[in-house]
Amino acid sequence: MVPFKDILVHMDDGAACAARLEAAIGVAMDHDAHLIGAYVIPPIEIPAYIEIHVPEDVIRQQARAHEEAAVRAEKRFKETTEKAGISLEWRLIHGSKVESLGLHARYADVAVVGQRSPDENGGDMPNRFLLSVGRPVLVVPYAGTYPKIGERIMVAWDASRLVSRAIGDAMPLLDRANKVHVMAIDPHGGREGHGDVPGADMCLHLARHGITAEAQHAFSGDIDPADMLLSRIADESVDLLVMGAYGHARWREIVLGGFTRHVLQHMTVPVLVSH
Repeated sequence: MVPFKDILVHMDDGAACAARLEAAIGVAMDHDAHLIGAYVIPPIEIPAYIEIHVPEDVIRQQARAHEEAAVRAEKRFKETTEKAGISLEWRLIHGSKVESLGLHARYADVAVVGQRSPDENGGDMPNRFLLSVGRPVLVVPYAGTYPKIGERIMVAWDASRLVSRAIGDAMPLLDRANKVHVMAIDPHGGREGHGDVPGADMCLHLARHGITAEAQHAFSGDIDPADMLLSRIADESVDLLVMGAYGHARWREIVLGGFTRHVLQHMTVPVLVSH
C-alpha cells in the first residue's frame, strides 16, 4: 500500500494547534512523509462605509499583529518538529484562509486541520474547507491529545459514493491499523442499499487489499444516528473515524448535512473526511 508522501497541517496561534501539530507529526512519522506547516495571513478587510474613518495606524497595528502571530506559529512548528526526524517545510501564505490553504492542500496527500471550538463564532474552518479542498481532510478535536492515530479505525459506512471515496483516501491508514470496523447505522436494502449483511461487501474489498475488517451494524431507534455512531466509537476504543462529508451549495453558502455536522461538532476522536 502506497503511504502518504506529503501532509499539510494548518498552523495558527490558537491553543488547540499544539495537539493538531502533534497528530500531524505522528502520521508523518508513521508514513515517513514530508510535513508542511502552513500559516495563512488573511487580508485586512474594512467595510467600505467606514474605511475612510479608520486611522492608518490601526490598519498597521492589525497587520503587525498578524505578522507576530505568524512568527509565534513558525517558532512552535520548528521547535516541536525538530526531533521528529522527518522532512519539514514552513509556508507563510497571504490570502483568504479557505481558498489559499485549499490551494496548497491540493498538492498534499492529506490536510490536517482543527475542529471548531465552541467559543469560535462562525468561520469557514473546517466545514467549508473540507467541502472545497478536493483532498482528504484529517480533523483533530480541539480538546485532548492524539499523538498516535489509526491503530483502531471505524468507517461510518452507508454504501454511498462519498464514503467509498473516503475509504479509498484512507487506505494508507487502514493498511496500518490493528483493527478496522465497518459500521452501518440504520442500514437499508434496495439496489443502492447495504445487501444482506451490511458492510460485508466492503469488508471483502478491504480483505483483497490485505486489510482485515469487521462488519457491524446498529439501529438507532430513538437515539440520534450520529450519537449512536459516537457511542460505538467509545465502546470499541476507536482512535480514528473515516467518513464521507455531505453538503450542498445554496447561493454562496455551503451547508453540511446534519449527520456530518453533528459528528464534527461532537467528535471525540480525529475524523478523516472526504468529499
